[in-house]
This record gives sequence, structure tokens and C-alpha cells, in this order.
Amino acid sequence: MSIEDENTKIFKALASPIRRQILDDLRDQPLTTGSLCTHFPELDRCTVMQHIKVLERAELIIPQKKGRERWNHLNPIPIHAIHERWIGPHAAKAVERLDSLKRRLEKAPTKGPVEA
Repeated sequence: MSIEDENTKIFKALASPIRRQILDDLRDQPLTTGSLCTHFPELDRCTVMQHIKVLERAELIIPQKKGRERWNHLNPIPIHAIHERWIGPHAAKAVERLDSLKRRLEKAPTKGPVEA
């Protein structure tokens, strides 16, 4: 599978607010599927599991079976890769532009006080 195909899967997975919330819920610790289901009382278990499956296919979640429980772990690597490709370079350019603007403003001659 190409990098573009992988990115498409990730972006599609991140398009849903429910899936983003699942990832937020997993940020600090792995959770069981049952626990994740309780975070969405408005959805039935099958629907939550479908969302989890989409995240799994995008490799944003790594499942681990322990006995009868299925633990879901956040995999931050795909998100980091997107950050490195899309956000990091754009953020760096924005910081450069802001720094340039700041330097120009600091060099600009100041006029006398503004009278009210």
C-alpha cells in the first residue's frame, strides 16, 4: 500500500468526531472495548465497534486481547507522520513569517503619541 493510500485511510478515520473522541479517550491509557462503549451512551455497542474497526484499519489503534477483554491502545505513529509532513513545515513557515513581521515592526520608526 502506498503512503498516499495510508494517509487517505488516516484522514478518513480522523474525519469522524466520534473516532477523534475515541482517540482522545485512549490518549492517556489503553481502554477495553466495553469501557469505550460506555463513553458513548447514545450509540449501541455495534456502532462503537465499527468506529474502532475503522481506526484499527488506519492503524491508529492497536488491539490486544487479554483473556476475554480486548484492550485498545493508541498508536501515535501515524498521527506523528502526518504532523511531520503537513503541520510541522507549515507551522515553521508561519513562525518565520511572524518573526519577520516582528523584526520589521521593531525597526519601523515610531511616531509621536497619538492624541485622543
